[in-house]
Amino acid sequence: MDFQVVVLAGGTSKNLTPLVSKEVPKPLLPVANRPVLYYVLHQLEQSNLKDLIVVVEGKDAALLVGGWISGTFVDRLHVEIAAVPEDIGSAGAIRAISHHLTAKDILVVSGDLVSDVPPGAVAANHRRHDAVVTAMLCSVPISGPSESGSSGGKDKTKKPGRYNIIGLDPGKQFLLHIATGAEIEKDTRLQKRILRAVGEMEIRSDLMDAHMYAFKRSVLQEVLDQKDTLQSLKQDVLPYLVRSQLKSEALLNRIPQAEENGNEKVSSGNNQVMVSQILANASTPSFHDLCSVSHDGSAPIRKTHKCCAYIASSSSYCVRLNSIQAFMDINRDVTGEADHLLSNTISDQNNIVGPSTKLGTKTTVGPHCMLGEGSEMGDKCQVKRSVIGRHCRIGSHVKVVNSVVMNYVTIGDGCIIQGSVICSNVQLQERVVLKDCQVGAGFVVTAGSEYKGESLARKEK
Repeated sequence: MDFQVVVLAGGTSKNLTPLVSKEVPKPLLPVANRPVLYYVLHQLEQSNLKDLIVVVEGKDAALLVGGWISGTFVDRLHVEIAAVPEDIGSAGAIRAISHHLTAKDILVVSGDLVSDVPPGAVAANHRRHDAVVTAMLCSVPISGPSESGSSGGKDKTKKPGRYNIIGLDPGKQFLLHIATGAEIEKDTRLQKRILRAVGEMEIRSDLMDAHMYAFKRSVLQEVLDQKDTLQSLKQDVLPYLVRSQLKSEALLNRIPQAEENGNEKVSSGNNQVMVSQILANASTPSFHDLCSVSHDGSAPIRKTHKCCAYIASSSSYCVRLNSIQAFMDINRDVTGEADHLLSNTISDQNNIVGPSTKLGTKTTVGPHCMLGEGSEMGDKCQVKRSVIGRHCRIGSHVKVVNSVVMNYVTIGDGCIIQGSVICSNVQLQERVVLKDCQVGAGFVVTAGSEYKGESLARKEK
């Protein structure tokens, strides 16, 4: 399959402060004690998509990410690391590396996507329809605290995510409308030109753009060259391609210009699937069909471009690590309901305890927990629905609940940690109580301190 893959790995995301740092850029944030980037690269390898360009924001971050990839995927993937400036957007990142793109088709995937959907299936769907773009859509994830407790610091309360409004053809193959918004509580307005052109459109608000796209390279590069104001693939490039597809259809159906500016109101239904809109002209063939034949039904006239959708199964796992809450959710899921993403052996206690670990007397590590290699825990400790990294030193009478503890963390006797993230090389002295906090790398929390909903980090020099 003649595909090049571009992985947009990111750099130091402001949404993930203080979890990310110069030492641990976003691609190396741990999910179940593996960098989040591992999960995308592993899925690509499984789909035999091994010719990759990994785009990292910032030269220092690129060196760290490149070093990790070389050590982990040596002789398994052909990876080129490309450093780009920070905050140039996903479209800007593609522009910056466009001279490296030579294949007929390009698969672009976000490096923070944790999913079990095979990228090869998206690529095959794209080729089957000879599409200009194919976007992967998946069910909107439910984000927020688990039933057994809180998780995730200041954004711990359960919130609706940022949804998309997506219009699909009756066969759910073509992407006819896409718009992004925060909460879809209000009425959505679609242009009559669009509705009349497609004849029948199903409007969905329960699907998420997963930020995995297959593009026809020549078209993508042409759009990016001609439209230098487009900064985001999701918010700018994809909607532009979809709109231009529908302009072609409206023209073929000879819709009067006066009607193009009208609007049709569609009411949402509590953020669930919105009612299908069956409109007049429903028997009109798809504009893709109309463009493929001449007026006498014989030879093709010209091709209009196709924007396709690949809809993942509702049972698939598909979440992006783009917030602290998502970081907590994904770590919880990958050691729980989505543990099929791990290659680790699950114990009889339904947990994962690494080699060379030491547990004190009456210490329990509950189901859906992970304890990293070389970590030690004292007596009478409890770990529930949490991930503890490698080479941590944990005293006695410590409770860790719904939390993520990264590598080389020292936790003193009598500490209680709930719904928190503790970054690498942190030291918690005795009797510290943390609830819904994030503690940045290398920070020292003094004995007897209690914090709730705080972000603790060293000041940048």
